[in-house]
Amino acid sequence: MEPSFAVEGGAPAAPRYGPADLERWVPEPDKRPGRTAFQRDRARVLHSAALRRLAGKTQLVAPGSASPAWDATPRTRLTHSLECAQVGRELGAALGCDPDLVETACLAHDLGHPPFGHNGEAVLDEIAAPAGGFEGNAQSLRLLTRLEPKRFSAQLDGQGYVGLNATRAALDAATKYPWRRGGHPEDPASPKFGVYEDDLPVFGWLRKGAPEGRTCFEAQVMDWSDDVAYSVHDLEDGIRAGHLDPRILRSGPERGDVFEVAAERYAPGAGEGEPAAALDRLLEQDWWPHSYDGTAHAQARLKDATSQLIGRFCLAAEAATRAAHGSGPLTRYAAELIVPQSARLECAVLKAVADRYVMQRPDLERLRREQRVVLRELAEALLARAPEGLDPQYADLYAEAALAADPDTARLRVVVDQISTLTDAAARALHRALAMRGQHG
Repeated sequence: MEPSFAVEGGAPAAPRYGPADLERWVPEPDKRPGRTAFQRDRARVLHSAALRRLAGKTQLVAPGSASPAWDATPRTRLTHSLECAQVGRELGAALGCDPDLVETACLAHDLGHPPFGHNGEAVLDEIAAPAGGFEGNAQSLRLLTRLEPKRFSAQLDGQGYVGLNATRAALDAATKYPWRRGGHPEDPASPKFGVYEDDLPVFGWLRKGAPEGRTCFEAQVMDWSDDVAYSVHDLEDGIRAGHLDPRILRSGPERGDVFEVAAERYAPGAGEGEPAAALDRLLEQDWWPHSYDGTAHAQARLKDATSQLIGRFCLAAEAATRAAHGSGPLTRYAAELIVPQSARLECAVLKAVADRYVMQRPDLERLRREQRVVLRELAEALLARAPEGLDPQYADLYAEAALAADPDTARLRVVVDQISTLTDAAARALHRALAMRGQHG
């Protein structure tokens, strides 16, 4: 059903999404009349344990770390998600989306990320290969629809866990890659996917009526908000932590390194000279932080640059999208978010700067090697000793796996589910505890 819109006081009101958009996997009554379905979705994500755990998961700099020169106060997955939600809510509202719906998608988009960031994601993908692999976005859907304890239905087979039981529109908006592994519409070899095989029933329900392989408008707003938030804030964190001196971005050899990373990872289709032109456009701005010494003045200037960049990227997308689709509210599959190539290139260059000067530091590579050892040994110990070491929720699921068509694969998925919920510190603590038990066993 197409959404309808009301006009109040001469201005467009918030969009009224159709009944199908508001459906939940399991019907349930509202506890308090007057709340919208998307306000309820937002509250469920905001109050979830999965969101709280992101406070202990790596974004760019490991939680609890600090620079020898000054306190880095690095962002975590939680603070990134909150900042992404603020960006997405405002951009979505400006384009006519329901702001609670977009904020819900932004808050939920990283719920499935495991300890140690993308490094941990790669390790768990290797460990879970016999069960179909691991992907943070597919894990987010699994948490939202199955693992996060909130709603239960005796009407369903088995235990009837339905996760947060969010609306169809909210789950669709949180789905960045609406396909199974190998189903990327343009690149079947892409490691990015949004659903595991055993979650296909709920995925089919939430994608009912959606064009195959296409993300809804709210998911596109979430995706761009994520790109904007992490590219800008990773740059800010890198500068604040003392890993990046902004002055070097005018040095020929240093710029060459950045453009090489950009061409390889973030803007592979860019033409010759385009990344350089994008960086130069930013360096020419009056608000660009050309130096940083940790003083209050420098911190304020850096923070202003952060705000300017976010506004620059969001306004570019808003203007281009409005030019293409007009001034009315844009929702679901009625439009595509248009982001100018110039903005995408500037965003890509910022990602490349943080990659080159923070992520590629030699000390971080040593840390990543150690993190991979922790996760591999942790998985090995849990698979050998489970249900010992599993939380009660996952111990129950491990026992239920004996009834699956392929018990070994089902048990492996439970162990991976358990590991993925752990914070960085919790993964290390459980690894130490199981190692000590092994020594005394």
